[in-house]
Amino acid sequence: MTQKQISHPEGLPNCAAGHRARHIHDERRASAGGGHLVECCCRSTSKRADAEAAMAEWRRINRPARSPRAAPIAPGNVVQFKLSLAEQSQKPQRAMGVGHGRR
Repeated sequence: MTQKQISHPEGLPNCAAGHRARHIHDERRASAGGGHLVECCCRSTSKRADAEAAMAEWRRINRPARSPRAAPIAPGNVVQFKLSLAEQSQKPQRAMGVGHGRR
């Protein structure tokens, strides 16, 4: 058999979906399709000549999603004014109806 599963005492990190990972070493030459890969039931890395390169790729494709940044907090001693190019009138406008206009 040309493929062996390699056991890691510290264990391998699970994939992003939570599946258990396993490290496989294909003992054929690299030109014949051999190398190291890490796989689970839903994804796998490409074969690498170096075991550390396969592990680095596994960690890269299964890193946890980043949380969005928190909105910046404005300090309490800053006053912000509503600035606009058009002046807004402060008087409420009355509806023009019958008998409300000039005679």
